[in-house]
Parts: sequence; C-alpha cells; structure tokens
Amino acid sequence: MPIQDQTGSLRRVYVREPVADDTSAWGPYGWHAPPDPARAADEHAAFRAELEHAGADVWLGAAEVPGDPDAIYTYDPILMTDAGAIVLRPGKPGRRAEPDAMAADLAAAGIPTVGRMEPPGTAEGGDLCWLDPSTLLAGRGYRTNRDGIDQLRTMLGPSIDVEVFDLPHHRGPDACLHLLSFISPLDVDLAVAFLPMMPVRLMELLRDRDVRLVEVPDDEFETMGPNVLALGPRIVLCLDGNEETRRRMEAAGVDVRTYRGEEISLKGDGGPTCLTRPLDRG
Repeated sequence: MPIQDQTGSLRRVYVREPVADDTSAWGPYGWHAPPDPARAADEHAAFRAELEHAGADVWLGAAEVPGDPDAIYTYDPILMTDAGAIVLRPGKPGRRAEPDAMAADLAAAGIPTVGRMEPPGTAEGGDLCWLDPSTLLAGRGYRTNRDGIDQLRTMLGPSIDVEVFDLPHHRGPDACLHLLSFISPLDVDLAVAFLPMMPVRLMELLRDRDVRLVEVPDDEFETMGPNVLALGPRIVLCLDGNEETRRRMEAAGVDVRTYRGEEISLKGDGGPTCLTRPLDRG
C-alpha cells in the first residue's frame, strides 16, 4: 500500500457522497451558498466517474456523519502512511466526528489505524503533503497547531522529516486556508502554486529539490486554481473554469482533465484534492 506519495498513479481512493439532509447546515459550516442536493449528487457522480476512468478503484464511505456537509471532503480527517492511517483531530470543531467515521470505514477494508491525535493537538489533511516518502510538508495555521505537528512527528518516527511552514492569516480563523490551498504536486519535480501565498522557506526547499512551479494567476486563486489532484505523474484532475492555470499546466507537459463543481467545490471551498483520500498509489 504505497501512499507516502502525492503523484503516483492513483489505484484506490476513498470518497463520500453528498447527503441531502446535511446541506441545511451549509451556513454554520461556512459554505458560501446552499448547495442544490440533486445537482451536488450529479456532480459527485461525474467526479467519481473521472476517477474510475483514470483507473482508480473508487470506494464510497458508509459510516454516517449526520449534519456535516464538510464530510464530503475526505482528505482532511486522516493522514495515510504506508503502514496505515493516522486519525487526525480537525481544527474545525464541527468536523470532529469525521475521523472516527472514516477510521471505521478503513478498518472494515483492512486498513489499520497506526496513530491517533489527542487534544489539544489539531491537524487537518489539507495542511499535510508528502514531498517524498521520507518528507512530510506541514502547514501550521488555524486548522493545524504546533501540538498536532509535534504529535505527528512522534507517531511518524525519526525516519520521517516533517518540514513545517507557517501559513498566512489571509481571511482569519473562520475561513479555510490549508497548505494545499496554494500548492499541489503534479510530479516529483513539478507543482502548481499560487506564489503570493507561498512561505519563503517552502520556496527555498522546492528550489533545493529541483521542483519547478507552474504559477497560478491572481484571478484564479479564489476559484481553487492551485487545488489539483494528481491522477498520476503529470496527469491531473482540476475544477473546470481555471483556463489560464490549465493552459500553463498543459504548456508544462501535464495532461489536464476537469470536472464541474459549482455545488460540491465552489460553494464549500473544497477542490478535487479535498474530495478524495487516496489510499494506494503506484
């Protein structure tokens, strides 16, 4: 189960369908507008079809998380390692039921829990990214705190280098800004990024690792231009509409595929990475 990898060919992925009864909580959960349940279901079905077309085994979560529209964003509750799942503790209080539900689903599929975050630590998957199998990038911000990162270091052990970067304040603690809100790996030597948000130390690390960056233009940051899911090396799935970012990725030799996400992505600030939890890559 190699998964300490962001860009290998996607073999198995965990997703959760939108639940119509949960959409009424869109306001308390910080969504921009109420999602239309029927259109959201259609968009998610088409999104899953794109994952299957890429060759992934798409696994639908079954454990319920009542009243939580954010539960469709399955990247956040768990950090996957080659040994199994680390159960995180979201910084957003309304999402605290998601990790146990997802861990139960994974256990039913034979994926063990190898660690569990405890209070006062917080961490969300959107702040965590494997640069390579022995290097984890971690964004310290309003959703992932110092104690959570310290716990991750202990659980991962000395063989994993955890590189920590302070995230910008941007719109404050009530808004969602993750590390992966402004950078997504496309291959071992290529990433797409919104440079004005990038920490200097992260820019220097990527330069030292010979990782080239495709720059997202200013007017495509808010529509999640940097939030891109690698289906394989230089094969990606991204939200429809960010045409200049798409053009720049294609110019860098990337096969770009798109999906419509007005209901499941734009209204809830969750792009294709957020909507998936890769379980196996190769």
